[in-house]
Amino acid sequence: MKHIIIPFAMLLLSLIAGAQDATEIVRNAYEKVNGTSSYAEMTMKIVRPDWNRSISMKSWSKGLKYSMVYITAPAQEKGQVFMKRDNEMWNWQPKINRMVKLPPSMMMQSWMGSDFTNDDLINQASIVNDYEHEILGTEEMNGEACYKIQFTPKPNAPVVWGKLISWISKDGYHMYRTEYYDEDNYLVKTELASDVKTMDGAEITTKFTTIPADKEGHKTIMIMEDVNFNHEIEDGFFSQMNMKRIR
Repeated sequence: MKHIIIPFAMLLLSLIAGAQDATEIVRNAYEKVNGTSSYAEMTMKIVRPDWNRSISMKSWSKGLKYSMVYITAPAQEKGQVFMKRDNEMWNWQPKINRMVKLPPSMMMQSWMGSDFTNDDLINQASIVNDYEHEILGTEEMNGEACYKIQFTPKPNAPVVWGKLISWISKDGYHMYRTEYYDEDNYLVKTELASDVKTMDGAEITTKFTTIPADKEGHKTIMIMEDVNFNHEIEDGFFSQMNMKRIR
């Protein structure tokens, strides 16, 4: 009996440690590109079979709770602001002097006409908090050894995806590829990360390409042009009042 119990206990401990390791890997990958706080300047390129469009923006984030995006170009979009506080998302539209709270029914709608959704904008930290993480194995991606990790929603978690599968490099915690599946286990979209550069002392991926599975010739590319990490930013910065005056 003793010989049976001891191996079983060792197996149980290894499974628990593995789950903790998977979550820690995901947390490290998230914090790699966000830090405790961040400021970034980015350009989003929307690519379609018969047209292209670029949108420039500034963004601020703090921890897992707060983020804000200010659109700087093109002229017809300039001044729009999107803010996340906890699980709420707000949009300031200066041309019509209107503040809008986005309802849950709009979370899967396209953000600014791109292949990103409102949920992508508001729930980036959800990959850490709202999913169980399991290491499926290791595979090579972009010439590097990567953990292949599956994300399964926790019970009653406020998420829209049935599961995610991500490839995260062992050296550097770069999340090179993430596949998003619906509740019926169909692939909806794939996000690819590339162009590793050093910004503000951190080695990060600076190009993110989102490709929908069912729309040939469609993709959205987000390019990080400048990033500053871990600068002081007060919680009060993320307010509706500041949305109206930020530049």
